[in-house]
Amino acid sequence: MSAATGTSKTGHGDGAAKKKKGPGALATAYLVIYNVVMTAGWLVIAVGLVRAYLARGSYHGLYYSIEKPLKFFQTGALLEILHCAVGIVPSSVVLTGFQVMSRVFLTWAVTHSVREVQSEDSVLLFVSAWTVTEIIRYSFYTFSLLNHLPYLIKWARYTFFFALYPMGVSGELLTIYAALPFVQKTGLYSVTLPNKYNFSFDYHAFLILVMVSYIPLFPQLYFHMIRQRKKVLGHVEDYSKVE
Repeated sequence: MSAATGTSKTGHGDGAAKKKKGPGALATAYLVIYNVVMTAGWLVIAVGLVRAYLARGSYHGLYYSIEKPLKFFQTGALLEILHCAVGIVPSSVVLTGFQVMSRVFLTWAVTHSVREVQSEDSVLLFVSAWTVTEIIRYSFYTFSLLNHLPYLIKWARYTFFFALYPMGVSGELLTIYAALPFVQKTGLYSVTLPNKYNFSFDYHAFLILVMVSYIPLFPQLYFHMIRQRKKVLGHVEDYSKVE
């Protein structure tokens, strides 16, 4: 989701707001470089989308103009799981792993594997949401690590999700839904009996289960971000009201 799989991975850097000892100098330098590279990567995707739109005069099929960098930088997010596992980022390995893997799954096991959905408008919907989210998110982490976080970026981090989460989740669900007929027709990634392993797997049914999982998971992550927003920005907004 964008929230759960698709619109954000809230656990990766929000721990920076907590009063905990940060990573060492070497780890901090590495994390700054990583987040700068990821910010730049998603900026490349954003620029690619805009340039393709201006060249074509249409938003249809824009996925093909950013397919390679999208796969590369979204897959690069797998390192975030490692960051949590080794302890240089104080976030849950399980939560981060779920959020990262869900996006990687949608990128490779759905959009890449079912080529028929790549021209769907829903793909552009979640890609656009991911792009804006990630530019803000990685910028937030970079400046936080440098202890120079502009208020505008902090505000954007905890405000844009109101629209980007639903936008991303809608695009993800519509894309999976569009893939279902093709998966069922081709038997993609499904394993039928009989076979020597006496094992069966229905990828079509699995995708339906993935879609159903959004029902309990999306609200949890969405309201988690709302609580985080109140915690991080609440006192600033309250002060503004008093003035």
